[in-house]
Amino acid sequence: MPHVCMDEASIKAITNSLPSENVLNHICQIFGALQCPTRLQILLLLQHGPLCVTDFENALKQSQSAISHSLRILRHLDLVRAKREGRFTLYNLADEHVSILIEMCQQHAKEVKH
Repeated sequence: MPHVCMDEASIKAITNSLPSENVLNHICQIFGALQCPTRLQILLLLQHGPLCVTDFENALKQSQSAISHSLRILRHLDLVRAKREGRFTLYNLADEHVSILIEMCQQHAKEVKH
């Protein structure tokens, strides 16, 4: 007989608390987007305030098209929002959740022994 750590009712309660398939898929897309160093660096830079594409180009030493491609993905996942100001578009983190997620990932990575 296999070893069971929890009773069936407890397992069912935990299973019922899992997010819907749509939410799980969105979470997977978010973590997938964070696998790209450029996108992760963009989010880390945005923790310091709004930036335009030229700011990202200068900071990351990447082309405008590479930066725009990454920003498009981050906007699609609602991790970043854009606001037009005159001739420029400024980018911000979508909300405090994104900042917390990035900060927690960064703290965890620093604690992991390599």
